[in-house]
This record gives sequence, C-alpha cells and structure tokens, in this order.
Amino acid sequence: MREGIKRVEKVNSWDEIHNILFRKSWNEELGRYRSPYAFRGLSDKNYKLKTSLIRLGGNYMKREQDLLRNFRKYASRNLVEYDSIWHWLALAQHHGLPTRLLDWTFSPYVALHFATANMEHFDKDGIIWAVNYDYYHQQLPVESKLKKELDVEGAALFTVEMLANSVKKLDDLNTIMDDTFVIFFEPPSIDDRIVNQSSLFSLISRSDVILDDFLYDFPLSEDAWFKVIIPASLKWEIRDKLDQLNITERVLFPGLDGLSQWLARYYSPKKEYYLK
Repeated sequence: MREGIKRVEKVNSWDEIHNILFRKSWNEELGRYRSPYAFRGLSDKNYKLKTSLIRLGGNYMKREQDLLRNFRKYASRNLVEYDSIWHWLALAQHHGLPTRLLDWTFSPYVALHFATANMEHFDKDGIIWAVNYDYYHQQLPVESKLKKELDVEGAALFTVEMLANSVKKLDDLNTIMDDTFVIFFEPPSIDDRIVNQSSLFSLISRSDVILDDFLYDFPLSEDAWFKVIIPASLKWEIRDKLDQLNITERVLFPGLDGLSQWLARYYSPKKEYYLK
C-alpha cells in the first residue's frame, strides 16, 4: 500500500460519517456531485468481502456451473428479459443463490442501514466499504471487449446488456487479461427491492478470490478505495436517524416481510450493552 494514504478511518459522530462518505463526490467535468464509489455496509468490521459462493465451502469453484445450470433449468424463463448468463446471474444473486457476485449500493445511507440493521451485532463495530468502480474499470485492457463496450456507451458502469455483448460465458473472463480484475454492473430492475436499494453488483474474474485480498494487492491510486469503521457506541444513534430518514426495512424490502422486520427492530428494547 502506498505510504501516507489513510484508507481506514474510524468515525466518532454522525456529522463525521457524512464528511467521509460523501468526500470526493464532486465531479469537476460535470460540475455536479456524482460519486464514483460503490458502498457496502457490514455489521461486523471483521467480516471479509466473501461472496456467497466462497461461503458455500467445499469444492465451490466446480459447483458454480452446476448451481447456475440448475437455476436456469428450474426457474421460469419469463423471469429474465434476455437469455444471457448475466441476466440469469443477476436474478440468481437477487434470490439468494450462491454466486460470485457481491451486493453493493450507490447510497451511503443504504450501506449504513446494512451496517446497523442487525441488532445482534450492536455490540460490535461495523464497517462501510467504498470502492471506486470507475477507477477499476479504467484498468481493463484498452483492446478488450469490456473496455470497448464502456467507451462506446460513454459509461462508467456496465449493464447486463453491455456484459452480454462482451462476454458470453464466465470462463471467457479468464481470456480478457492475465491478472485478476473486478467489474461492477447494474442489475435489471427485477423488482422494487433492487430499485429502492440503489443496487449494483461486483464480480471478480476469478471465483476463488476474496475481494478484500484483491483490493489490498492491486496497485493502488489514492482514490481506489477506503473503508470506514462504525463504532458500536454510535450504532444506535445512526439507526434512529436512518429511521427518521425513512431508510428502513419497510422501504428497502417492500412487502410484508420487510414491514415485519422493520417493526420488530423498531420496537425492540435496548439490551444492557446498548445503554451507553
């Protein structure tokens, strides 16, 4: 890691959270505030950025194709608008199938929600990861189909349609460049949950690589990524203020399940270690 760059910061107040999470969001070219960062909130700072496929354990690398093949076999064809691996992969991730994807959000507030929603972890420090997707996309080979697709569209992020135009099979990712790489893409608006959570996904070209390790090992620029530690002592204040901002399970998980989750948490009494 380059010396002098502070990539890990621990906040001490609600105001400080804003100053850090919204930094570097000014886009000089556009003259607008357009952050190039994707955010992911975790309730325990010690959690790694492991995909659900890696967490599956066992011979998970060989199981990836089996999982996707059978998901496509048994799921309704009407659930995807186009029969590509990327449409199916996004749908599978959204519905809980173990995949090599990780969930991210454009919204720092949504990330804060996921860092503070689990009341069983209110005695643990949480964490917010912020990764500059534009920076990592600029590292793709200029001659690659992926990079050309971004350039033709004038886009900083991929869509499933753009990926379908560039890469037909997951194995084809290994032919794009020798080194491991990461890309970020926006899923189709399958339902209100994806829309309300401002969702996007990350994908690493090798299914056995944990994103933490990749981020630490990859040659870095100052703006590549940072992470923010959320102290356990601050979680309750954040949680109450997010509820006031309407960043709740009721909104992020539309339907009776999300409503029930929100009410159960909202009316839960503080445990002893919360009373600080």
